[in-house]
Amino acid sequence: MTAPLLTLLNASMISAYTAAGYWGDETLYGITARHARDASGRWAVRDRYRRLTYTELVDAADRLAGYLAARGLRVGERVAVWLPSGVETAIALLACSRNGYVCCPSLHRTHTVGQVVALVDRMRAAALIARPGYGGDADRHDIFALLADRDYLRWMGRVGALDAPPFADLPGEHKKVSPSRDPNQIMYLPFTSGTTGLPKGVLHSDNTLLASARMMARDWALEGAALYTLSPLSHNLGLGALVTALAAGGELVVHDLPRGESLVDRLAETGAAFLFGVPTHAIDLLAEMRTRGLRRLGVVRGFRISGAAAPAQLVADLIDHGVMPQSGYGMTETCSHQYTRPDDPLERIIETSGRACDGYELRIWRQDNPDIEAAPGEIGEIGGRGASLMLGYFDDQAATETAFNAGGWFMTGDLGRLDATGYLRIKGRKKDVIIRGGRNIHPAPIEALASKHPAVEQAAAFPLADPRLGERVCLAVVPGTGMTPDPAALLAHLKAGGVPIADLPEFILPLSEMPLTASGKIVKRELIQWVEEGRVRPEPVRLTHPAPMEA
Repeated sequence: MTAPLLTLLNASMISAYTAAGYWGDETLYGITARHARDASGRWAVRDRYRRLTYTELVDAADRLAGYLAARGLRVGERVAVWLPSGVETAIALLACSRNGYVCCPSLHRTHTVGQVVALVDRMRAAALIARPGYGGDADRHDIFALLADRDYLRWMGRVGALDAPPFADLPGEHKKVSPSRDPNQIMYLPFTSGTTGLPKGVLHSDNTLLASARMMARDWALEGAALYTLSPLSHNLGLGALVTALAAGGELVVHDLPRGESLVDRLAETGAAFLFGVPTHAIDLLAEMRTRGLRRLGVVRGFRISGAAAPAQLVADLIDHGVMPQSGYGMTETCSHQYTRPDDPLERIIETSGRACDGYELRIWRQDNPDIEAAPGEIGEIGGRGASLMLGYFDDQAATETAFNAGGWFMTGDLGRLDATGYLRIKGRKKDVIIRGGRNIHPAPIEALASKHPAVEQAAAFPLADPRLGERVCLAVVPGTGMTPDPAALLAHLKAGGVPIADLPEFILPLSEMPLTASGKIVKRELIQWVEEGRVRPEPVRLTHPAPMEA
């Protein structure tokens, strides 16, 4: 027998969340199989080449699960998935849910073969499912050859042509195993995006994944709808879209269009009603609509914007084109527990990250002591707990212990405040705080206001080392198409918007593009590294008649 994974799961947690209705008694595979029995011809998942009904999806998951069982995989063992977004990832996830394996699909297209080998070693994967030639440097390195000598890796599956029937030709023995009926099993192991250091493996069960997905489907009326994810299935946002679609009996459409093909036409063709993506996706989509003179986007009615704050103009443009944006907040550890509602006023969508869904709650804790709750309206560290919260970090007791305060609240490392109605306003990362001459400067308000400037598409405030003051504020900006932001005018815009004189950037760094993670988050440590290495050179900037800024 495989030793059980160490988790935070306990009997009282199961009893409380089940009694409250946030956890159920079905696995994700069980829910999908029920949909197949109730409506066998209903569409479940679709990529550019294949479209599977619920029956076809379950049959494919059964085939893969039987094949993995015959290779000797046991409950709790890990299955690594390194694939472009397609129906195979959905099948692999369901096969793991069915047999009690742990699926790790968070191996990204931008990962190198060496990085994936390191993660496969770290999780001691019993199986790897990958596409030959996929990845950041797969043209020079062979993942299968590099892992050929691992004794713990009992099967490596090569996914074939993009248009091939998924897992239709698995040679050798298949073993029939009864489906797991334990929705509290660990079945999903994503790795964090690693914007500040070594990625951590996050442990989720069927129930923790389904908790926020069910609430999202209910609050945004997504039952039976076609959901389109612009975020890859290797990222938690894309995977969450898949779980939401299956929980709601709808169809998940993955974004696998070749570069240059029309997203507008694809959305109309697939009948997508709700989108998942990051602000850049929305910006590009609106640009295509403007180019073609379109006022409406098929039957699309909602857009979950994640990864970064949505600029006010972007929100207004989406609404003007008949699409209601959903501002939200979530993490790999917590799922998408925080979001605005379809009937929220415009200012809440622009200024907040929504409120917690049923089954999850937030509190704000003092920055200098995470065991003491912050005063009402005070900026502090965001702590959360609830039915969609992870069950610990994989093989990392120390990280699991230090992630919680004394009261058992998960400490996110993000700073924010809650208003009287429970809506969250993000103020930045705790580790992102820039300390200038002893003064704490929060980047998020600067970035949000800079993004409202008509010539700025993206903005990121980060520290530059200073021998006297410790740190100074540098603002990196990516201009809008055909725009050139004037640094002095940008400072004046920030000051007029309420940024204190002492918090204004002292350097501007124009960039053609930001360094991003696979999930679309800006990697500020790379910006700092670029400056230190001399690859980029920030430009000093001051207001024309500034007040004294020295500490």
